[in-house]
Amino acid sequence: MAHAASATLSRCNRAGCTILSLLARPLCAATLRAHVDGSLGLFALRKRVDGPSPASLRREVIRLREIGALERHALKRMPYTVENELTDAGRGILAVADTVDAWLARAPQGAIALGSEPASGAIKALVGSWDSAILHEFAVRPLSHTELNDRIPGISFPSLGRRLAAMRATGQIDGVEEDGSSKPYAVTEWTRQATGPLIAAGRCEREHLTEITEPMTRLDIEAALLLAVPLVSCPESFSGSCLLVVDTGENVDLDGGVEGVHVEVKGGHVVSCVPRLARGPRTWALGVVEAWVEAILDSRYDGLRIGGDDPQSVPALMDRLHVALSPA
Repeated sequence: MAHAASATLSRCNRAGCTILSLLARPLCAATLRAHVDGSLGLFALRKRVDGPSPASLRREVIRLREIGALERHALKRMPYTVENELTDAGRGILAVADTVDAWLARAPQGAIALGSEPASGAIKALVGSWDSAILHEFAVRPLSHTELNDRIPGISFPSLGRRLAAMRATGQIDGVEEDGSSKPYAVTEWTRQATGPLIAAGRCEREHLTEITEPMTRLDIEAALLLAVPLVSCPESFSGSCLLVVDTGENVDLDGGVEGVHVEVKGGHVVSCVPRLARGPRTWALGVVEAWVEAILDSRYDGLRIGGDDPQSVPALMDRLHVALSPA
């Protein structure tokens, strides 16, 4: 069920950010999980969600009803009673919460509990970097504050600095040494592992919150691939290259040249993963956004067109990607 945007939600620029912002709220996942076994009134809910004040819990329930994650029922009995029931949207958000839980468990500073203050800070930093396209830029290569400022219009230099500070404080970027005096930032392995929650949240929004969220785009999928593919580890015998292309509905002429994510593997290690314009790639995979989402999250490839000299290498690569994004 689609719901109109409410005053409690601000519209994000990127798919996935709305649901992840919900999960940054301390009570969101706990409130939804309390309703998994059936509908609850506020009194029964307070017994299951230990700690928050009645007013805080009531506000959270109202917010979740406004986006359609909970549904209100007035029971026809005495005394008059109101209960809330988990909806399909609520179950979808909980599925995303599971991926966020798994990501937080792999935090470099030690496992973080969803609903805690550190979890809220980490999720907000991730949302801020994805929504502003900072992660889209970092997916390509390390960049300095100044270089990012030149590449991302519409965000002031101080605001960009605050987002970078939040990412660094939560272990999502590190400074790296390069030639000269500049010290660019690079995303950490943990940030690359956040690709799973980001894409899962984007898919959930398409299924349940279409009216208040943005759809995933070619740039989002390419950024996800650029972030996540370097995590892949293959057998030493695995070598080769392929071009991963997001189909935007225009006529695609592989021989004439098409832009995509070019991946090169040598001796089982990803040695290059870059955006590239290629003509007549030796091995390639082409699919719309939804097909790539299924490939990344579910290891399903029936929506992709795969061809070239070594078509089996693409499913093999994506299977390894799925493993890299799954909890250990």
